[in-house]
Amino acid sequence: MLPTANNCLRRFSQTLTTCRPLMNHRPHMDPSAIRPIETTVRTKLTQALSPEHLEVINESHMHAVPPGSESHFRVVVVSPRFEGLSLLQRHRLVNDALKEELSSCIHALAIQAKTPQQWSSDPKLGKSPPCMGGSKHDHSMADKLQTGRDSIKN
Repeated sequence: MLPTANNCLRRFSQTLTTCRPLMNHRPHMDPSAIRPIETTVRTKLTQALSPEHLEVINESHMHAVPPGSESHFRVVVVSPRFEGLSLLQRHRLVNDALKEELSSCIHALAIQAKTPQQWSSDPKLGKSPPCMGGSKHDHSMADKLQTGRDSIKN
């Protein structure tokens, strides 16, 4: 785990108590399970964007991957750093922060990147479409899943 992950988790535990319960989005996941990729995503986005609100949701269970996988995520990032930036520029900041994970263990990332003002006027979590089975034809998917499993062992 990254050295700052504990600080990050502590900081956001206060935020999460006032947010919608995230467990509703992950009924398949053991709440006590260690999720290193999710923790890394949360830590890197916190370090890069200093968000006022951050949600990292593992949506892997909605796709054709083994149980417990960490390959498909949705993130909601609310940051003052997004002020004056286009949606494309905001997504580029998120993608840049997660460059390593996107090239190795994350297969799909849905991004909601909002300014604090946008979030306060519309605090809705986007809904992901159902899986169309695209990862079944992605030959790199097995490697990405293995990379994710290897990070759990280390």
